[in-house]
Amino acid sequence: MLGVDWHGLVTGIRAAWRREISAYFATPLAYVFVAIFLLVLGIFTWDLSRFFDTGAADLGPFFYWHPWLFLLFMPALAMRLWAEEASQGTSELLLSLPVSLSGLVIGKLLAAWTVAAIALVLTFPWWITVNILGPADNPAIALTYFVSLIMAGGYLAIGAAVSALTRSAVLAFVIGVLVAFILTAAGWPLVSGAIAEVLGPAAGDAVAQFSFVTHFETAQRGVLELRGLFFFFGFIALCVTLNTLFISQRRGST
Repeated sequence: MLGVDWHGLVTGIRAAWRREISAYFATPLAYVFVAIFLLVLGIFTWDLSRFFDTGAADLGPFFYWHPWLFLLFMPALAMRLWAEEASQGTSELLLSLPVSLSGLVIGKLLAAWTVAAIALVLTFPWWITVNILGPADNPAIALTYFVSLIMAGGYLAIGAAVSALTRSAVLAFVIGVLVAFILTAAGWPLVSGAIAEVLGPAAGDAVAQFSFVTHFETAQRGVLELRGLFFFFGFIALCVTLNTLFISQRRGST
C-alpha cells in the first residue's frame, strides 16, 4: 500500500468520471437508458407480477426482477466504456495521461454506476406508493435498495472488464450478458437443484454461492449479511483488477 500513487489514483478517477459522465449526458444515451430501464422494470413489477392483486404493501415483486434485468441493462450501459475508446482511436490519448491506470478504470466504472444509481433513485416514487397502500417495512426496503445498487456495480464491473477485451461494443454486450447470466442463473433453484441431483447437495450449494441472486435474496429478506457484501465488493475488485490488466496490455501493445 505504501507504493500506491494516491494522487495519480484520485486524479485518474476524477478525470475519467467527469469524462464519462459528460459523454453519457451529452448524448441521449443516459436518458434513453434510464427511460427504458424504468419502463421495463415498471412493466415487470406492476403488470407481470400483478402487484396490485397481491394486496400487500411490499416491494418484493419489484426487487425480484432486479438481477434478471440488471444482467441485460448493466452490460448495455458499460459496453462502450473501453470498446468505443479502441474503435474510435481515442484510447492512446487517454492512456497517455499522467495518471494512474487503475484510477481511469475505477473512474469509468463509477461514472456508469452513477447513471445506474440515478435510475434506481427515480424508482423511489414506487416506494412512496407502497407506503400509501399500507404499512411497509421501510428499513428492509432501504437495505434492499442499498444491496441492489451494490449488485448493479457487480454487473457493471463485468461489462467494463469485457469491454476492455474488444473493439466492438456489441460484442462486449453479448459476452457481458453471457457472463452475467451464468453468475445469475447459478443461484436459480432450477440450476442449483439440477447440479445437486448430479453432484450432490454440497456441489449445488457451492455453485449457488457464486450467484448474485443468492446474496441478493438475503437482503430481500431484510437481513444484512456481511458475507454478501464481501462477495459483491470482492467481485467488483476482481473485475477492476482484470480490467486494469487488460488495459495495461493494450497500452503495452500500442
